[in-house]
Amino acid sequence: MPRKKPTKQERKLTTREYAVAMLRVAQTTYKAAPLAIVVQVAGSIITAVLPIITTYFAALTTTALAEAYAGNERAGEQVLLYVGITALLGVLMTAWQSLENYVTQLMRYRVEAAMTDRMYEHFHEIDFWRYDDKKTADMYDKAQQFARFFPYVFDRLANILTQFISMMAGLVALILVSWWLGLIVLAAVIPGIIIQFKLSRASTKHWKSNVETRRAQGMIEWQILQPRFMAELRLYGIVRYLLDMRIRLRDKDEKTRIEFERKYIGKKLGADVLEAAAEVTALFWTAIQVIHHLQPIGQFLYVQQIVSRTMTGVSGLVNTISAIDEDIANLFEYNEFMALPAQSQGKRALAHVPDVIEVNNVSFHYPASKRLVLDKVSFAIRRGQHVAIVGENGAGKSTLIKLLTGLYEPTSGSILLDGTPLADTEISSWHRYLGVLQQDFISYSFATAKDNVYFGDTSTKFDQKRFENALHRAEAANFLKKLPKGADSYVSPWMESDDGEAGTDLSGGQWQRLALARNFYRDSPVIILDEPTSAIDALAESRIFKHLLGEKSKTIITISHRLTTIEKADVVFMLKEGRLVEQGTAKELIAKRGEFYTMFESQL
Repeated sequence: MPRKKPTKQERKLTTREYAVAMLRVAQTTYKAAPLAIVVQVAGSIITAVLPIITTYFAALTTTALAEAYAGNERAGEQVLLYVGITALLGVLMTAWQSLENYVTQLMRYRVEAAMTDRMYEHFHEIDFWRYDDKKTADMYDKAQQFARFFPYVFDRLANILTQFISMMAGLVALILVSWWLGLIVLAAVIPGIIIQFKLSRASTKHWKSNVETRRAQGMIEWQILQPRFMAELRLYGIVRYLLDMRIRLRDKDEKTRIEFERKYIGKKLGADVLEAAAEVTALFWTAIQVIHHLQPIGQFLYVQQIVSRTMTGVSGLVNTISAIDEDIANLFEYNEFMALPAQSQGKRALAHVPDVIEVNNVSFHYPASKRLVLDKVSFAIRRGQHVAIVGENGAGKSTLIKLLTGLYEPTSGSILLDGTPLADTEISSWHRYLGVLQQDFISYSFATAKDNVYFGDTSTKFDQKRFENALHRAEAANFLKKLPKGADSYVSPWMESDDGEAGTDLSGGQWQRLALARNFYRDSPVIILDEPTSAIDALAESRIFKHLLGEKSKTIITISHRLTTIEKADVVFMLKEGRLVEQGTAKELIAKRGEFYTMFESQL
């Protein structure tokens, strides 16, 4: 029976892949902060070697002190010299650490900024369907984790270099005293290295297999702390249930990881005992040598310090490599995410507003499904026409809007702008003519009310007259006047102005009017509205649509379930289960007594 091929999640990285990954970290860091590489490499060498040199002079000082105590006058002069050198080395080490600390902080800032800026930009360039794709979401989570901690990854690489040099320098220093001491210490640390690496790999595998667990836990923690969710959480008595669910998810992740580490306690203890035995052996041998006057007295201090530093270097090396194991694995996820292609688009820029938007025999299914959401839909919208798209929930209305705006491409058929496929059009030039207000519009709660409207068109400087006109048309001017600082008020109680004025929370209808004002401020020639006034009363809605439909030059596409809104449209397209089943004016479709009539009979 053939062996099961390891999945990507189970596959272990090879030594070559680790080496390549570490090289990429160094290259990326060098591009963002070249000085940091120089300082870190120099710092690794200095940090590893200087303590050994200091130990050497400390040992000479001890020997000279013993000789001076025995009456050797010349030895007393040597004591002062060695003390002076040791003190100077200490000052140099302190000065270097201060400089290195500053450069390290600067490097972290520049590298993290470069990594995250690049990743955020790329996130908004990928194909739109990927935002609903679980594999992409997992990849992005790991990439984001890596980007956030990337500067510390390079710090760890620098620590690995420091500890490796420290370990090798310590072994060389021991071999110069006695070659077999060096071999004993080397043999003693190997089992600990192997055990730690096995534990590290197990930890990394556990981390990768619990991505969804951590994501669910994070979502729960975010939602149970949102003020707007508190009413439903309390009324439904679900708080305790969600808290318990959070605990189960946390235990599945963290507690399980800690418990499997328990299996390695005995092995790690055995390795520690072996290392301690090697250190005691070295000290016993040195003590005997000193007692029999075969070595100077300072040699005991020298060996004790060198063995201790070598053991510490080995332990630090293994722990750092273990800590970086997960990060290096995530580097491949980061690179894979950054390698995702940007959304393809044509090169033809729109020179003017299209006279005809045509949906030509369009069918569509989402990438993760084969079920057609739209099935051979065809119609045309002429410039200045007011169109309503209606149908039951799930009929394909919102999907059709995503196709019209170019967020998705049809599975078959095409969207045409004056006869040219939208796929051949530079998508940003099409978006400049669009104003889209969906049911799930963005509430920019970190900004002021004025900013929430201005975000409709940031391509030019803020225009006060245009702003006031947008508020008037969206029926938003009156409630903004009542806010503590008017339009300059923050629209979230979590924010406050420079003078300490707390922000104000808005109702659903007020948020919807503010979003409509943003759309009016954009003043686009093609306006797409997906249930834009669901939280606004009927009278206010009537006045808002009077403002909208009064502009005969604008093309307006509306999705709505309110007959009063639909009746104002020049033409209505009725969708059912992804197919266009009826079209005409509302009056014509009512007289037909078909699907449209059945859907709106209760409102008639």
